[in-house]
Amino acid sequence: MKTRLHQPVFRARVLNAYKGACTVCDLRHSELLDAAHIAPDASERGVPHVTNGLAMCKIHHAAYDRALMGIRPDFEVRVNARLLDEVDGPMLRHGLQEMHGRPIRLPKSRMLQPSRDLLASRYEAFQKR
Repeated sequence: MKTRLHQPVFRARVLNAYKGACTVCDLRHSELLDAAHIAPDASERGVPHVTNGLAMCKIHHAAYDRALMGIRPDFEVRVNARLLDEVDGPMLRHGLQEMHGRPIRLPKSRMLQPSRDLLASRYEAFQKR
């Protein structure tokens, strides 16, 4: 098992930059928030810096990591077309489908905002799935 020693510091810095709220839905319960990497931790570009992170609730983090949701470099949320057409229950409708087209919540400091370059690369991969 790979130990990610930087993860607690990365998480704290990302959640602090986003004022303890999910970038997608504004949920403010820290126990339900993660610091999601834009460029995966294991990749060459996966540095543990706030600009490579997004504060996300557990559901949005899972959807982002599985390419069910993407974030464009202009900071707009996009939901996988298959999910947009699916009929399931209120969590799918309110938790994901209604997020489609919404802008994400950004840190106030431009220096802490997500890298548009990293978002573009990740969004390109999202579109291919």
